[in-house]
Amino acid sequence: MSDETTDNQDPIEEAPVQEAPVEEAPVAEAEAPAEEPQPEEPQAEEAPETEAAADDAEAQASDEPEAEPAEPEEQLHPKEARRRSRSVHSGEARTTRTPEERQQEREAARRAAATARSRRRGQEREKAKAAGPKEGTPRAEHEPGSPQVRQGIVVSAKADKTLTVRVDYAKRHPRYQKIVRTSKTLHAHDERNDAQAGDTVRIIECRPMSRLKRWRLVEILERAK
Repeated sequence: MSDETTDNQDPIEEAPVQEAPVEEAPVAEAEAPAEEPQPEEPQAEEAPETEAAADDAEAQASDEPEAEPAEPEEQLHPKEARRRSRSVHSGEARTTRTPEERQQEREAARRAAATARSRRRGQEREKAKAAGPKEGTPRAEHEPGSPQVRQGIVVSAKADKTLTVRVDYAKRHPRYQKIVRTSKTLHAHDERNDAQAGDTVRIIECRPMSRLKRWRLVEILERAK
């Protein structure tokens, strides 16, 4: 029964779904028309006169001979360069003077130089007096008519009865106030050949005994070690 009832019933038709109408968006305003490209201006043609002048310059440059390379400068000695620079007169020309006027100018320049020199020397003397006595090796006491005495070191005793003695001196420089040490070699007579190289000896002045010997051995102060 149930099956027959089902078959007798009519199928139910489904109602079609109505779609809502879609509203179209308003069309945007028309785009502005694109700008048209401006026509390019034609380049100005060069004047024929300019072209002719350029051609003439090129032709003239090609006709001229190439410049020769410059010669190297002469290498002068410093003295020669200084002499040439001094020989170039850079000042104003002086008026012509008589020999008497030139002599007067020279004498005036000499007097001015002498005055400045005497003033400077006076200042140096005053400064030396204010500084007091100078330090250094005192002068050897020597009376007129008495022989001089020196003390030194024997450098060589190879010759017979002859010594080579080195005498050292210390002196203060007058301007720079620096101790300057110097030495002098003297030849002395040794009658007994007693002194040897390196000994400290005292010698005294005597009569000329040979071409170089003017001194004589007095005593040996210290033997060489």
